Amino acid sequence: MGARSMMIFDKIPHMSSINFSVPDDLREFVDERVARAGFSTPSEYMRHLIREDRKRAAQEQLEALLLEGLDSGAAELWTEADVEEIRAAVRERLKKRRGAHGATPKG
Repeated sequence: MGARSMMIFDKIPHMSSINFSVPDDLREFVDERVARAGFSTPSEYMRHLIREDRKRAAQEQLEALLLEGLDSGAAELWTEADVEEIRAAVRERLKKRRGAHGATPKG
């Protein structure tokens, strides 16, 4: 097997199984959705539902954080010292990240 083939296999996510039981009426509904919505299998349909729920959960978390920010009080203007402090913190995080990945930081 060539290097290119190995790269393709490295990108395939590991799959694990979840088995659960549903009443007959839900199984019929799933089968109908699979057929009508163009899914290949019930598993593909379930993966789609889980991905959509994950997106919805992320959206809810973002909205909660935005509301927290709005409720946190009036905004304050940043000083040049504030901006420099943030820049220094970002530089430090990048230096640590690059060091952890074996890359050398660019100067």
